[in-house]
Amino acid sequence: MGEGSSIHVAVLLDEIVDWLRPRQGAVVVDGTLGGGGHARALAGAVGGAGRVIALDRDPRPVERAKTELGGLPVTVVQANFCDLPEVLRDLEIETVEGVVLDLGLSSDQLADESRGFSFSAAGPLDLRFDPMRGEPAARLVNRLSAEHLADLIFAYGEERYSRRIARAIVDRRKREPIRTAAELAEIVRRAIPASRRQERIDPATRTFQALRIAVNDELKSLEIALRRIPDCLACGARLAVISFHSLEDRRVKEAFRGDPRLAVLTKKPVCPDDQQAAANPRSRSAKLRVAERL
Repeated sequence: MGEGSSIHVAVLLDEIVDWLRPRQGAVVVDGTLGGGGHARALAGAVGGAGRVIALDRDPRPVERAKTELGGLPVTVVQANFCDLPEVLRDLEIETVEGVVLDLGLSSDQLADESRGFSFSAAGPLDLRFDPMRGEPAARLVNRLSAEHLADLIFAYGEERYSRRIARAIVDRRKREPIRTAAELAEIVRRAIPASRRQERIDPATRTFQALRIAVNDELKSLEIALRRIPDCLACGARLAVISFHSLEDRRVKEAFRGDPRLAVLTKKPVCPDDQQAAANPRSRSAKLRVAERL
């Protein structure tokens, strides 16, 4: 693999193609380009007469796709998927025949030391998908009150020890600012009971999830997208969403069920089988839900 190539493994790749049923010549959307796995597979399905519109908030996968997806019928745009109507308008496309949103964090982002997504990262605690927008996570942890931090960590991370963690963060920053992901992760680990440190997932996972959601306004973007994207779908077109935690999945489930424009196709979410989970451990929590435009 060449320098700068994506290391991300697309989750539920075959399932996405099977559920979206992209035909030759169709126009479909990958709203979360990431490593380009879904976009590549969809491009192969729609063929040269078709088109894949691929969006990402992060400028790095957008730039990388120019090389890695070169020669394929893929149009790449740096944009938030909740702005899909505007993207299609600019491209003079009225409706599309399928949309996929993969809400997970990519392996490429985790591997980038300068972004702070990895707990061991020695680089700045940033956590922004688009480095040019919003407030870095380091500013949040160094300025918010203990009460506000605790509420944020509980609401977006569903972390039961949010108040202990918030107090530990405030106590630490009195001595010196928190600058890196590794520093924050260690503060969180020390703040929670020893019994939690033996769990399969890192004790810092929920706190980092909460900060990432807050910094990128992820849940608001998802809610807006779920309201707006159905109007971008042609009759019979499908919207597929892969979520990775209950806050996302709950919103997708409720939006699909409550939207008179959509028919829910997955009564229960589609999850990776044992073979997929073993090959790609980060896919274990993935849940795919699909709905069709009426």
